[in-house]
Amino acid sequence: MQSVESLVTQIQGLSSTAADVAALNNYLRAAEDSLRSDSTRLLSFLDQLDPTIHSLGYLYFLERCVCGSITKERASTLVPIIARFIVSCAAEQIRLASDKFITVCKRFKDMVMLLEAPIRGVGPMLTSIRKIQPSIEHLTTLHPEFLQLCLLSKCYKTGLSVLEDDIYEINLPRDFFLYCYYGGMILIGQKQFRKALELLHNVVTAPMSSINAIAVEAYKKYILVSLMHHGQFSTNLPKYTSSAAQRNLKNFCQTYIELANTYNNGKFSELETFIQTNREKFESDNNLGLVKQVVSSMYKRNIQRLTQTYLTLSLQDIANSVQLSSPKEAEMHVLQMIQNGEIDATINQKDGMVRFLEDPEKYKTCEMIEHVDSSIHRIMALSKKLNTIDELLSCDPLYLGKVGRDRQRFDFDDFDTVPQKFNM
Repeated sequence: MQSVESLVTQIQGLSSTAADVAALNNYLRAAEDSLRSDSTRLLSFLDQLDPTIHSLGYLYFLERCVCGSITKERASTLVPIIARFIVSCAAEQIRLASDKFITVCKRFKDMVMLLEAPIRGVGPMLTSIRKIQPSIEHLTTLHPEFLQLCLLSKCYKTGLSVLEDDIYEINLPRDFFLYCYYGGMILIGQKQFRKALELLHNVVTAPMSSINAIAVEAYKKYILVSLMHHGQFSTNLPKYTSSAAQRNLKNFCQTYIELANTYNNGKFSELETFIQTNREKFESDNNLGLVKQVVSSMYKRNIQRLTQTYLTLSLQDIANSVQLSSPKEAEMHVLQMIQNGEIDATINQKDGMVRFLEDPEKYKTCEMIEHVDSSIHRIMALSKKLNTIDELLSCDPLYLGKVGRDRQRFDFDDFDTVPQKFNM
């Protein structure tokens, strides 16, 4: 058994070069029993270590300090220590013990939640993701933890900083489910409904052998956001959706499917009655706020339908058509839709007439050209990535073995022959 004092000495002496740090990692792995037995004393020795220089040793000590139950008093002591460590530690050192770093970060998140101060964890958790990520294309197990803190502290814009990354590498399916679910909620909070639908769609259609609670909750929000963004919802899921999701999602979300059917009828009074009848269900799911936004979106959809029929219309006629209480309320809805770019129109204040215009976008501005160019480059990068994955998969022994077994079930005569020559 090593004493804590001798461990500190070893850490101080083996933290200068990469070879020393690698040797230190092996040494500390072998000394974990000593760390476990002296865990109550470790916190007082952290002052003898510099988190910037002795990152690996500091991490080993911290990991033992956060084990077991944590009281609010102890959390108050540990939170600033861990936050300072995350910000100042050397990434190349902590990656040697990434499992311990993840444990410390997750416990840190639990502690700021215990202190009811999730905002204190947002900055450090974002830093921890960047330090442990092999690349920005890699989804870590800390991504969902970070996004949850962003949600609870309403730091939506900070959460967007990781949602803008293109993720291609995933280790654990649960991390992917939670990343897309929490990310979708953040994007809903930012009114970025199209991107939110993409993430929620990823949860619903992801491979799964059995239905899970995350997919069910994502499907409920997927229905609501579809109504808000597209003005309609279809229960038909893509063919690549797992059979577990195809069979079970509708059963768990029947109330929301009925809501979508009522919405599609376009009758505001029926929608309001349905929502009042099922209010407790929506409240218990924490979706009542979204449901209320769905109600507001019905006004917008009905106004948008009017633009397809009329060139001009009075505010009074709009109010009557979409079941608003007054021309003034109709004016507020139209103005908001103009501001959000949802319709192109002008309002004559003198006679209360609304003139609907054609889309002014001619798709030839510098901004539009830059947008198209950016999209092309992203598609090219994605194509290159898919080709690389395809090459790796085609050489994978497990894949080749499975393909070989499947081939034995078929006979070559079952397939049409491929023509070797084409007549021109």
